[in-house]
Amino acid sequence: QVQLVESGGGLVQAGGSLRLSCAASGRSFSSYAMGWFRQAPGKEREFVAAISRSAGNTNYEDSVKGRFTISRDNAKNTVYLQMNSLKPEDTAFYYCAADISWRSVPSIRAGSYDYWGQGTQVTVSS
Repeated sequence: QVQLVESGGGLVQAGGSLRLSCAASGRSFSSYAMGWFRQAPGKEREFVAAISRSAGNTNYEDSVKGRFTISRDNAKNTVYLQMNSLKPEDTAFYYCAADISWRSVPSIRAGSYDYWGQGTQVTVSS
């Protein structure tokens, strides 16, 4: 079992920055890949970013490339999502997720992830 708890969401003006954190417990953190997803009201949950177990590989959704950075600290059992140049369209509930399967690259599919946090709200005002 893996427990995930997100933090760091909030209200920010367009162009601003936020850093989300996701603290993991319950299983060796370095044994699973991590991902961030988001869901806006009335929309499907969508992939944002993912990082492999050793942080050697990352994946990003096209609209966040160059603005968001995913990272992890295996010593602290935490994954981060640094979000810069935020836009109103980034407004959503953000979730972190853990994928315990081995993959050559971190998955962009929500169905690949086995454990999910409760999420944190990010609101970007124009």
